[in-house]
Amino acid sequence: MTQAIAVQKLGQRHRGDISRHLVRLPAEDRRLRFGQPMRDEGIERYVAGIDFARDRVFAIYADDLALAGVAHLALDGREQHAELGLSVDTAFRGRGYGAALLGRGVLHAANRGYGALYMHCLSENSVMMHLALKAGLKTVVAAGEADARMTLNRAHGDALREAMEEQFALVDYILKQQGSLIGRRPAAPQAAGRLFADEMAAG
Repeated sequence: MTQAIAVQKLGQRHRGDISRHLVRLPAEDRRLRFGQPMRDEGIERYVAGIDFARDRVFAIYADDLALAGVAHLALDGREQHAELGLSVDTAFRGRGYGAALLGRGVLHAANRGYGALYMHCLSENSVMMHLALKAGLKTVVAAGEADARMTLNRAHGDALREAMEEQFALVDYILKQQGSLIGRRPAAPQAAGRLFADEMAAG
């Protein structure tokens, strides 16, 4: 599994979580992610337009169940090409989340039989450029923009590995969900205790 980082596969019901993650990005991070300035309304339109029946969205959950990183894998079945765009919350940089999301996208695209994976970004996006080169994508820079390409083959895919990663991600989410619930529980006994004391006093 990619660096023991749990990467979840999201669906339509997660549109709100995806929007919140992207809206939290600073203006400059939004520009680097989308290649142009992006306001909140633009992000909402982008998320609303994601076709979950065709594309795949992967994410990493923080302990509080907010999305720490998101990758959108756009799949072109006609050309058998996949394009990946990703973002990581500023508070979670430097933990390998970007590499984990990219690796998950490569694995899924290869398992689906796609022949190539692309990443498009501004050439000034040094973090994404470094990530692409480290992952083995060949990069071409022109007019301030960069296109990174990886040719996919069977060696990049592994159906069993992807199934194991999905199980690992499920367990990780359940544990974080339980931890989040436990963290919210102390308030309830206190309220019940006050109610019991009030009833005793009234009696």
